[in-house]
Amino acid sequence: MIKKFIYLEWKAFSRSASFGANVALKIIIGFLAVYFSLIFVAAGAGAFYVLKKMNLDPLLTINKFLVYYFLFDLAMRLLMQAIPVLNIRPLLTLRIQKKTIVHFSLGKTALSFFNIIHAFFFLPFTIVLLLEGYDILGVIFWHLAIIGLIYINNYLNILLSNIDKLFVIFLGIIAILGGLQYYDLFDITNYTVLFFDGLYAIKGLFLIPVLVLIGLYYVTFNYFKSNLYLDAGLSNKHDIAKTENLTWLNQFGTLGTFLKNDIKLIKRNKRSKMTIMMSILFLFYGFLFFSGGVKSYNSPVMHIFAGIFVSGGFLFTFGQFVPSWDSSYYQLMMTQNIPYKGYITSKWWLIVIATIVSTIIASFYLYFGWQVYLTIVVGAIYNIGVNSHLVLLGGAFTKTPIDLTSTSGAFGDKKAFNVNAMLLTLPKLLLPVGLYWIGFSLGNPNIGLALVALAGVIGFIFRDKVFILIEKRYKIEKYKTISAYKQKS
Repeated sequence: MIKKFIYLEWKAFSRSASFGANVALKIIIGFLAVYFSLIFVAAGAGAFYVLKKMNLDPLLTINKFLVYYFLFDLAMRLLMQAIPVLNIRPLLTLRIQKKTIVHFSLGKTALSFFNIIHAFFFLPFTIVLLLEGYDILGVIFWHLAIIGLIYINNYLNILLSNIDKLFVIFLGIIAILGGLQYYDLFDITNYTVLFFDGLYAIKGLFLIPVLVLIGLYYVTFNYFKSNLYLDAGLSNKHDIAKTENLTWLNQFGTLGTFLKNDIKLIKRNKRSKMTIMMSILFLFYGFLFFSGGVKSYNSPVMHIFAGIFVSGGFLFTFGQFVPSWDSSYYQLMMTQNIPYKGYITSKWWLIVIATIVSTIIASFYLYFGWQVYLTIVVGAIYNIGVNSHLVLLGGAFTKTPIDLTSTSGAFGDKKAFNVNAMLLTLPKLLLPVGLYWIGFSLGNPNIGLALVALAGVIGFIFRDKVFILIEKRYKIEKYKTISAYKQKS
């Protein structure tokens, strides 16, 4: 039966609408996957010798920071890892045992990228430990325990995937613990290192994560098996409807209608709500650059890069998925007498308002000086005048629907990537950095800020002409987009 499931999965993959599309993108992603895999392998093999050269015990040093590694891994899984499950509704009417369906669905998660990527670091590191004379049994048991902890995170993600805000909670825990350690108030690694180092030193201790993994798999298996029936476990939950008129937006005509739809969408759906939480996290991204905590980021040219991100959180998280947010009723919209310009303008205003609000909230960066906050303001001007247009233009090439009724991830089961849209991301970041670098090279960083701000102002002045070009591109891609949104797999 498992063999039959694998066969069905291959058929679903090979017959999907996206299988033959974007071949160039798949080739690029393949090269990137190989590239980053080689980086992880090099890091795993070289970490031992780098730490040794710094007069540090390599294994002890790695063990000391594993607590942050696994906390961050779990946070990333909660945000990004889709839960690979079977389309089980048709199977429930057949003579197939429930336990077989659940075992295969959970077993698929073992092949997830989020599990395999760890092997590219820990496997070379383990081999180097063995070659350098570390105790063979100790190293093997330590490695088995690490694998167990990785898969514990995997199944925790499955159990916790439908609980909102956990991603923010885990990132908050990491930030608090990291801050306390940075300021020498409390160092959690002094306690967790005893456990991780014990996995190597104490021969039987590796059984703890292995047994926890077995128990967690058993709990996850029973949870899904007990809910594997059509009339309750798979039924849709219906919330009490709440009416919001937002009549004050009526004065803006068609623009107001679109804005009302977007505001309601953001307030009512988990994935769109996540854009707000992500925008808040983007506000604190600048601390990596402006606080001097990361030396490689502490340079004027990198500061403008941070300014773009601090003020552009909503732009990057919400804007890059326009019009996928409306994919469930996009076909209906296209049958109405709706001008594309009004639709595009409403999204633009939403992005602009969010950028302005983010910039005002980011005023706490004044703590680092006026120059830092001026950099953020300039980044906001560039986001409004240039990046807002680029994300909307990239939306014309976005062909991946977002299922707002699903709870398997923050932004849908698929990501809306396209070669054209990917190429449009380059001016979002490289152009402002390049403009600032030119001004900085002339001997005055303020000239660089002026050039970046000028690019934003020029974009704002010519926004009507830019909207005409964007509208034409949307019309050209209209039927391709409708066809793509009809696909459900």
